[in-house]
Amino acid sequence: MRRVAPVLALALTITAALAAPKAAKPAAEDAPSPALKQRIAALALKQVDFGSVSLLPVRFEGSRLAGPIEDGGRTLYCVSSRMSGRTFGKPERPKAVMRYAADRLEVIDDDEVCTGHRSQPFPELDALGNAR
Repeated sequence: MRRVAPVLALALTITAALAAPKAAKPAAEDAPSPALKQRIAALALKQVDFGSVSLLPVRFEGSRLAGPIEDGGRTLYCVSSRMSGRTFGKPERPKAVMRYAADRLEVIDDDEVCTGHRSQPFPELDALGNAR
C-alpha cells in the first residue's frame, strides 16, 4: 500500500498537468489588418535606418513584425528587418517602434518595449522595400 500512494500521486500530477489550459494564442482580431500592415511598412521605409536616405539600392529580407503590444495604454508595433546593400559588410538590422492611436501611426523611440515579444514574418515590408 505504501508504494501505491506515490504512484497514484504521480499519476494525478501528470494528469493535471496535461489537462491544464495552455497559454492562449492571440486572437485573429488582434492581428493587424492587411491595410495597416501596408501602412506600417510604408512608414518604416520612410525612416533613415531603413534606407530612406541612401544612394545605394538596398535589399530587405527576413522582416518581422511584432504586435499589437499593449504597453501602458499604448498600442505598439515593432518592425525589424535585415537590410543589405548600403554597407559593404554585414547586413544592417534596422528596427522601429510605432505607436498606433486614433488610426494614426507614429514612430517612437522605445526599443526596450519590443524585447521578448513574439514576432511574425512581415513580407509586406520585404516586398515594398525591394520594389523601390
